[in-house]
Amino acid sequence: MSDLPELLPDVPTLLAELDSVSYLADEPLSTALFLAARMGQPILLEGEPGVGKTEAAKALAAVMDTPLIRLQCYEGLTSAEALYEWNYPRQLLAIRLAEARGETPREADLFSDDYLLERPLLAALDHPGPRPAVLLIDEVDRGDDEFEAFLFELLAESAVTIPELGTRRAAYPPVVVLTSNRTRDLHDALKRRCLYHWIDYPDTERVAAIIRRRVPAASERLADQVARGVATLRGMDLAKPPGVAEAISWATALEVLGAQELDARSAGQTAGAVLKYAEDMRAARRADFAALVGNDRRDG
Repeated sequence: MSDLPELLPDVPTLLAELDSVSYLADEPLSTALFLAARMGQPILLEGEPGVGKTEAAKALAAVMDTPLIRLQCYEGLTSAEALYEWNYPRQLLAIRLAEARGETPREADLFSDDYLLERPLLAALDHPGPRPAVLLIDEVDRGDDEFEAFLFELLAESAVTIPELGTRRAAYPPVVVLTSNRTRDLHDALKRRCLYHWIDYPDTERVAAIIRRRVPAASERLADQVARGVATLRGMDLAKPPGVAEAISWATALEVLGAQELDARSAGQTAGAVLKYAEDMRAARRADFAALVGNDRRDG
């Protein structure tokens, strides 16, 4: 039996534990993750790219001291690639060895656990405990309708059916975190099986706090300037507005260069850490990018 009730007795405990692993969540997100873990119900996290959806699942796994098993979704992903595959080279070798001995291998011997290659979904179901694994189904919106339909049995029953072996049911059902950037709408049937939480872009003060936590070598002044700079860039008409991930990358790049503050020169040198499209770079330059996110005289 899992000890999650003792490990995570309430939301404030989870909030503090997330902070201890350097994930600065707000109370609504902590509450949503708490309910997912304690209720055993999948949670769908949506939000703009770079706001910390994937990191939330990683932090939850760290707090629970349990493996994070990640399935990265993409167009054309099949159930076999996500669930399991048979080790055909090893099966072929077994057949040849049996034939060399004058034997005929049985089909049941070839399609057994000895020849099964677990992919993320099956690995999460077969996790031996004593705590459930955290199963991250990342960017589920990049998969197709068929893959969504395949997930229904997994999410509803914590079980999957392997034709050659029968139904595999989890002894410790995983805590399932799905993320989506809303590149397409997900089916209502999938959403009904999930708790839901939208992760909004954090305010400037929280972004600065996250930078100070994730890039401890950066000065407090630099963290504040980067946070304000990212907020300014997000107010522009960009193809890919920067998120928390880009803010951390920007601060890291500045720190590596030895910059003590974000000025016109350092902003120009490190623009590629925060802007990822050529048209966004051009738009920022037209708006006088360096001056826009450079020294804020209010700091002085």
